[in-house]
Amino acid sequence: MESTYFRKGFGLKDAIGGQLASDYASAVVDLLRARDYTLEVGPVTFRLAREFGFCYGVDRAVDYAYETRRKFPGRQLYLVGEIIHNPHVNRKLEDMGIRFLLSDEHGEFDFSHVTPEDVVIMPAFGVTIRDFDRLRAIGCVLVDTTCGSVLNVWKRVEGYARDGFTSVIHGKHYHEETRATASQVTRHEGGKYLVVLNMDEARLLCDFIERGGDPVSLAQRFEHRYSPGFDFATDLQRVGVANQTTMLSGESLAIAGELRKSMERRYGTEALPQHFRSFDTICSATQDRQDAVRGLLQEPLDLMVVVGGYNSSNTCQLATLVQSHGMRGFHIEDADCIDPAAGTVRHQPARTKHEETVADWLAGVRRIGLTAGASTPNNKIGETIARVCETLGLGAELEAAARG
Repeated sequence: MESTYFRKGFGLKDAIGGQLASDYASAVVDLLRARDYTLEVGPVTFRLAREFGFCYGVDRAVDYAYETRRKFPGRQLYLVGEIIHNPHVNRKLEDMGIRFLLSDEHGEFDFSHVTPEDVVIMPAFGVTIRDFDRLRAIGCVLVDTTCGSVLNVWKRVEGYARDGFTSVIHGKHYHEETRATASQVTRHEGGKYLVVLNMDEARLLCDFIERGGDPVSLAQRFEHRYSPGFDFATDLQRVGVANQTTMLSGESLAIAGELRKSMERRYGTEALPQHFRSFDTICSATQDRQDAVRGLLQEPLDLMVVVGGYNSSNTCQLATLVQSHGMRGFHIEDADCIDPAAGTVRHQPARTKHEETVADWLAGVRRIGLTAGASTPNNKIGETIARVCETLGLGAELEAAARG
C-alpha cells in the first residue's frame, strides 16, 4: 500500500540543488561572508548581521517542496496557505505548478476540490488538528514540512492541556502558526487556550488573576482569541505559557515573568507549581537573528535595512528591534521597493501594516547595516545591496568589489 504521509525528505536533494542555487543564491552575500560580513563599495560600507536569512526550518520546508515537485511530476500539488512568508519564494512555487489553498477571513480552508490522487504540502507553520484530520479523511498524499521548533511548542501546549493547564500563548491570533499551536489543546477534553499579543494584554490578565474584575469586558477585549467555552473566572487558575516561535524573545520571557509573579502573589510560592508553568519556546534561529541585530546595532551605522515579507512575523520583529534601539530603519519586502531613479524607498514602518515612501533616504549615508528575516533568500539581500549601490551611483564600484 502506498504511503500517504511524509515528514522526511525523498532523498532528492542532489537532484534539486542546482535549481535551488539558481533561484536563491547570491554571489554578493557569499562575498560578504568571506569578508567578515563587511563589504566596502566606494565610500559606503555594508555590514551584514552574522545570522540572517533562511533558517534550518525554512531551508527544509523549501527543499521539501522542491523535492515533492520532483517526486510527483504528474500529480496536482497543493499547498495549505504559504510555505513561508516570502512572496518571492511563493511565486517560485506557483511557477512550478503548485496551487495555493488560501483561507478565508476566519482562517477556514476550502479542501472541496482536493482529491485522493492529489498531493498536499503542509507549510513550515503547520496546520490545525482539524485541517490535518480533514486532509487525512480525503486520502490524498500529505507532505508535512512543519518546523521542528513549532513542533516543540505543540508538545508543550499539548502537555499543558493534558495536565489541566490553560495555555497562554504569546503570539498573533490570526497567524497560521498560532492557530495551529492553539489547536493542540483539542487533543485533550476540556483543553483551553488564550492568545495575548503583548505585555499590555498580559498585564490585563495579571490584574484579573490577582484582583478579579469583570470577565465580560475581558472576554470582549480578547474576542476570537480564546477556546470555545472559555471561563475567565476559572480557566486562569492554572496556566502554562507558550509562544509563537517568531515573537521577540525578550517580550515573551517578560510576559512569562509577569504572569509568574501574579500567580505567586495570588496562590503563594509553595503552591506556584500547581498553578503556573513556563518554557522558553522561542526557536534558536529567531533568537540568533535577533541577537545578531543587537550586536550589529552596537556599531556606528547610519541606518539599517531589514529585508523580508511584510507578513513575516520574525522579519517584522527584527524591524521592531531596530526601532526600539533608536536606529533609523527601513523594512522592505525586496529590492523592488528601492527606486534608484527617484531616490526613494517604499517600506513598512515597524509596528504598522502600511507602506510609506521616503525620498532622499540615502542622503549622507556611509555605513549601512543589513539583515533579513528567516524566510528571506540570499538573492533578495544581494539584489537589495545592488539597488542601493545603483541609487548611490556605485554600480561599477560594486562590480569591481565583487571581482576582488
